[in-house]
Amino acid sequence: MIDLKIIKALLAKDLLIEWRNKYSFNGILLYVFSTVFICYLSFKQINPVVWNALFWIIMLFASVNAVAKSFMQETKGRFLYMYTLSSAQNIIISKIIYNALLMIILSVISILFYAVVFKNPIQDPLFYGIAVLLGGLSFSTILTMVSAIASKVNNNTTLMAILSFPIMVPLLMLLIKFSKNAMDGLERSVSYNELIAIVMLNVITIAVSLLLFPYLWRE
Repeated sequence: MIDLKIIKALLAKDLLIEWRNKYSFNGILLYVFSTVFICYLSFKQINPVVWNALFWIIMLFASVNAVAKSFMQETKGRFLYMYTLSSAQNIIISKIIYNALLMIILSVISILFYAVVFKNPIQDPLFYGIAVLLGGLSFSTILTMVSAIASKVNNNTTLMAILSFPIMVPLLMLLIKFSKNAMDGLERSVSYNELIAIVMLNVITIAVSLLLFPYLWRE
C-alpha cells in the first residue's frame, strides 16, 4: 500500500545520505566537466548535430554512474529493516523520486556548462530545456528499476549496463530527435509525437516498476 508519509521519510533518508556523502555527486559532476572539457580540447568546434548527440551520450554515462548506487549502497541489514517497516511500492517510489531529483539537477548543471564551453546553437531554449528535464527523468525511472535488479547479483555494474541497453537506445533516439527539433527552432507541433512517446515510456516504466518490484523485494 502506498503511504505518502513513509515515502517522504524514505526520501528524506536518501537525501540525508547524499548530503553526508557529497563526494559521490561531486565525483559525477567532475566526470561530466572533465568529459566536456576533453571533448572541447579535441574538437574545438562541432556542428549542431554532433553537439546534440554528444551531450546525450555524456548524460547517458553520467546517469548510469549516478543512479547505479541507489540500491547498491544499501546494506542487507538496511534492506531487512526497511522490509519490516514499509511496502515495496513505497520503496521504489521513493527511489524513483530521489533519482529523478538527482538527475534533473545533474542535467541542468551539465547543459549549462556544456553550452558555455561549446558554442550554443539552441534556437528554442524552452523546448530544449523540456527535453533535458524529460531526459533526466527518463534516465532515472529506467535505471532505478534496472539498478534494483542488478543489486541482487555480484557483478551488478555489468548486468545493469546489459539490462538497460535495450531500453536506453530507443529512449536516446527519441531524446536526440526531440532535442534536435528544438535546437533547429522547428515548429513545436513537429515534436509532439516524440514528446508523447517519451512521457508514455516513463509512465509504462513506473507502472512496470510498481508491479514487478514487490516480487524482487521479497527475494
